Amino acid sequence: MHDMLVALITFFLLEPLQQEIARSLADTRAPQEVVASIVACATEHGPQIVNRALDDLWWAASSAFGVWIGFADPATLVADAAPECLTAIDAARPFLEPQEGASG
Repeated sequence: MHDMLVALITFFLLEPLQQEIARSLADTRAPQEVVASIVACATEHGPQIVNRALDDLWWAASSAFGVWIGFADPATLVADAAPECLTAIDAARPFLEPQEGASG
């Protein structure tokens, strides 16, 4: 049962978090070093994020749903679950914030 929960959390939470952050950074043409740093950190600390989700299934479900509907900030969720990624997220933050005067 544990392995199945880990697989579900990885599929519905961890991978979408990583994909959404990478997509947002690519859309703003962030430097490749910034993208690689944050994706590497989220991958390296993936087990920590999964453990947070296993410890608090409500957090996992609401976070996955929030990312899916665009309500939750994926970078903030990663930082909450894996504080070691805060440096990488802070480096990426200028590229993740909506730009003033930008149209889309």
